[in-house]
Amino acid sequence: MDALTQHLQSLDASVKHRAVAWLWLGIFALLAAGVLSLLLVVARTPVLQNLLPGTDFFHVALVVHVDLSVLVWFMACAGLVWTLFGGAAHRVWHDAAVLLAVIGTVMISVAPFVGAEQPLMNNYVPVLQHPWFYAGLGVLGSALLLQAVVFLCDTRWPVRSANDIDMVRCALAVAAISAIAAVLCVGWAYWRMPSALGGQAYFEALFWGGGHVLQFTNTVLVLLAWLLLAWASGSHVRVSPRVGALLFLMVAVPLVTVPWLFADGVDSETGRRGFTELMRWGGLAALPLGLVLLAALFGSRRGNEAANPLRTTLLCSMSLFAAGGIIGFLIKGSNTMIPAHYHGSIVGVTLAFMGVVYYVLPQLGYTIQRTRLLAFQPYVYAGGQLLHISGLAMSGGYGVQRKVAGAEQVLDGVAQTIGMGMMGLGGLLAALGGLCFLIIAISALRGVRRAPAHLVRSNALRDDPLTARA
Repeated sequence: MDALTQHLQSLDASVKHRAVAWLWLGIFALLAAGVLSLLLVVARTPVLQNLLPGTDFFHVALVVHVDLSVLVWFMACAGLVWTLFGGAAHRVWHDAAVLLAVIGTVMISVAPFVGAEQPLMNNYVPVLQHPWFYAGLGVLGSALLLQAVVFLCDTRWPVRSANDIDMVRCALAVAAISAIAAVLCVGWAYWRMPSALGGQAYFEALFWGGGHVLQFTNTVLVLLAWLLLAWASGSHVRVSPRVGALLFLMVAVPLVTVPWLFADGVDSETGRRGFTELMRWGGLAALPLGLVLLAALFGSRRGNEAANPLRTTLLCSMSLFAAGGIIGFLIKGSNTMIPAHYHGSIVGVTLAFMGVVYYVLPQLGYTIQRTRLLAFQPYVYAGGQLLHISGLAMSGGYGVQRKVAGAEQVLDGVAQTIGMGMMGLGGLLAALGGLCFLIIAISALRGVRRAPAHLVRSNALRDDPLTARA
């Protein structure tokens, strides 16, 4: 049994229950965001867009969709791995972080039904102008901050005698520190905000710095997810724990420039451009570790056939993330090239953590029953998203603006219409792939739990990373 599997199977029952709670929160976020994404795709697809009641609906749904599929889902993924690889002390604070995250998620989910119907399409954290929605975001931020701080306070790792699990903990510490930095950036922007700013300009300045910093957290998390999938699928990662820890730390090194980027004020054009360049070029710090993991994926022999879905998920996730990164260097102006960029990168992260869920579920005592569905889910999800972002990139190249729907898109050319049609078809396929993930995960969580895997005597069954049974 490898060290990763042994560690997960030896966790305390309370830790496993908390991890499952984070997993359920993430599933809810994806389920609700998936329903909204279907409506968003319809609202931007030629012919079908006429079936919906206009762009106000589009913008309200877009706000909640983005906040659930990015903020809440990524927070749940971070909470899951922080819980699985953190310490077991401070149980009350761990549980408090989960509770706050659930409360905040429910608040922003029901916000449109309590009068929050004035959307602002600012970057990173779009908002509905209503005290209820603001409070929900505040609770979510508190949950993220609390979980990150508790992980740092609750985790120790040796430097001289570090092993693979210690490398994982170091990576998670880097993610926690960058997440704390992102929350502090939002707090600093709020404190230093010019009184003259209001409306969308206010929230744009409020979340601009913290939103860019949070992308480094997501980058660390996706690299960690790739590492876990590489190990779980039998790939040999040729890097020592200490070197690996340094490579993870390197990803966050560009964040040391953040104080200087705020020097001219939280709303300065210089600072805005600085954060954009920080994310564009600072993200290259992840390239060395990414290449190491890519070499591990293609340089290893095929292992257990049951682990093939994990390899497939890893490859599809890397491909999407790379596609999003490449498109990011092609952006010129405010058009649909921008959502093509971040949909590729964000969905690459999402797919990586779907693979982590596939691996973790059996280690927590849950059997994946939908194995046939599992075999093609990564292909459908990634293939749909590649078509989706290709259509957006094509349309953006012809001038179609972002964050608009219906007649506001001004699809006055054949190429623009084809591009947005590709976007619609790809979005529907991706939504189908997301639905497959939800079916796989929910059916496993709602099934009969088996005995802990470390008590199973049959090595053949125990070593199956996806379908082990007692």
